[in-house]
Amino acid sequence: MNRLQTELHRLYLPHSAAEPGADAAASSLIDPEGKVRAMVLELARPANWELLSKVWRGVQVDLELPAPAIAVSGTDGFQLWFSLSQPVSVAQAHAFLASLRARFLADVAPKRVCLMPAVDASAPRQALHARGVPAEQEQTGNWSAFVASDLAPVFADTPWLDIPPSNEGQADLLSRLESIKPPAFEAALERLRPATPADAGHLLAGAAASVGSQDAKRFLLQVMNDDTVALALRIEAAKALLPCTDEHHPDAKF
Repeated sequence: MNRLQTELHRLYLPHSAAEPGADAAASSLIDPEGKVRAMVLELARPANWELLSKVWRGVQVDLELPAPAIAVSGTDGFQLWFSLSQPVSVAQAHAFLASLRARFLADVAPKRVCLMPAVDASAPRQALHARGVPAEQEQTGNWSAFVASDLAPVFADTPWLDIPPSNEGQADLLSRLESIKPPAFEAALERLRPATPADAGHLLAGAAASVGSQDAKRFLLQVMNDDTVALALRIEAAKALLPCTDEHHPDAKF
């Protein structure tokens, strides 16, 4: 296992990852129980570091969380990679990212923001996650890569690398990062908790708007059924599903 693989495992891969020599590009970021340690917020079409830097700085200053990794997607966006020391459910991870968007990117069109993990439209009981970084883009040959905060503005017009990034350089960037510990994550969730039911409704509406209509229903159902998600969000998810009562949701337990 090289240094980059070690750092990717330390920060983002499930503790149960079966292949100790594999990297995040070749391994699932979702464990067999449907939980994740990696949470990715992407701003794209176009990439805009000035906007996304508000999230990067805000989580450190306002929420007192460790800095997330910054990545260029290799195509058309910037990404923030958050690391958790202990895994959480896909619904809780997505709800956390939705709360960040509501707090720091409320004026940005939902279609420009991608929150991962997310529900899989083709498989309701499964989830999708971000593609690993660094990775070559098949269509263009460009590369995604982790970048330093002071260099991020350089990639505003071209959020990719023309050549493969150095494994040692990528490992050096990741080695400076820390995972979010459970007490800090819980404290951040509390600070991000919607103040009123109306706020919770707006937050869920924004999260649902970033996916297709069928994905939105599955996302809301996941939120409603997840005991780890804030009660206010679970209630609002249930309310949002009421217009869909003509459909049968056998898994609902709220």
